[in-house]
Amino acid sequence: MFLVIIFAILLFQDSKRVHTLVLTTGQKKGQYYAFGQALSKVVNNHNELIKIEVIESNGSQENIELLQENEAQLALVQSDTIVNNSTKAVAFLFPEIFHLMVRKDAQINDVSDLEGKRVALMSKGSGSYNMFWRLEQHYQLDIDTIETIPLPITEAHRALESGKVDALFRVVSLENSAVVELLKNPQIKLIPIDQGAALQLELPALEVTLIPKGSYHGGSPTPSEDLPAVGVRAVLVTNKKISREVIFEITRILYEGRNELVQEFTQAAMIEQWKNKPHLGFTFHPGALDYYNKGNPSFLVEYAEAIGLCISVSMLLLSGVWQLRSWFTGKQKNRADLYNLQLLKIIDHIQTTEDLSQLKEIRSQLLEMLNEVIVDLDKDLISPESFQSFTFPWQVALSATYQRETILARSGNNQPQDSN
Repeated sequence: MFLVIIFAILLFQDSKRVHTLVLTTGQKKGQYYAFGQALSKVVNNHNELIKIEVIESNGSQENIELLQENEAQLALVQSDTIVNNSTKAVAFLFPEIFHLMVRKDAQINDVSDLEGKRVALMSKGSGSYNMFWRLEQHYQLDIDTIETIPLPITEAHRALESGKVDALFRVVSLENSAVVELLKNPQIKLIPIDQGAALQLELPALEVTLIPKGSYHGGSPTPSEDLPAVGVRAVLVTNKKISREVIFEITRILYEGRNELVQEFTQAAMIEQWKNKPHLGFTFHPGALDYYNKGNPSFLVEYAEAIGLCISVSMLLLSGVWQLRSWFTGKQKNRADLYNLQLLKIIDHIQTTEDLSQLKEIRSQLLEMLNEVIVDLDKDLISPESFQSFTFPWQVALSATYQRETILARSGNNQPQDSN
């Protein structure tokens, strides 16, 4: 009877409590901040017991730090951001495309032409800033010849317009209003990033895409043709300790209040359905999964925290929990080690094979293995840290396959070997 009374009191208090969450976004002139303001407004319109306070930041890297330090409960990051097991996804949002904008008089026609130029970047700590260095590594640019200048968004755009810099690199959604204004200047153009598939081998979170002809102006089309490009996704993340019920409600409003959200932030129309593709490096918060999998939580799920508290009061001895956790962690590591041992055997086989058809089979085997690991990650059979350690040897194996194929093709050995 005593426990029933406690349970009833807890339920009543929880039903009336206002939940205030801090959402860390980006610079005030950027789209992360604008989306955060829109989400805060729409969530509060649907549920007055959830308040989202939007704060400014320098971007993805700082947002993850604020989340880990519990100075924020929600954050917006790029989908290529490395997160630990305490950070959970709520939803994959709108796509963000790599934009390389240059002055026409700077004679820059592709990424390699950036050598010897002045390039404006977004602020340090932002996803855009970090991504530029990934491009620099892939294109093997001589960084000593490039003058990189990190600037706030507005200052970076002004610097390109005034000729203080030759180029501006920014990861941003299509038809961003500030980019639209910048490209009205006839002296500024967009440059293609045409090695998307190769970049994706190094960074699987990237999406190969394009900037459609006329995206920024239809009359005299800007760009004048479809431009090859790559991009990432904005991701709404939270800490795994945040209330399951609160995250369920935010996820529900995010999807069911989509029309209102689009009125406040147009790119919200491109929010991705959660099962559309693998979400590399991310696992979802249980509250978000409750919405995705069932649409409505059961009574036990909805009041899991209160029930758990009552059970905790009743049960004083839970020493077995730590042993179970240690066993589960060890099982995750053992599973990851098995995958890595398979990769080592595959790499050894690649170096010795003389048969092109076997190399094609190996490539298919590698892709199947990646799919298996992604499924295991979603099921928590391996940890995000183990997944990160798997991706490097996997990429090495895939690259070794292509290199071996090239060597065999040049030597004229393009026929399967006789097993006899």
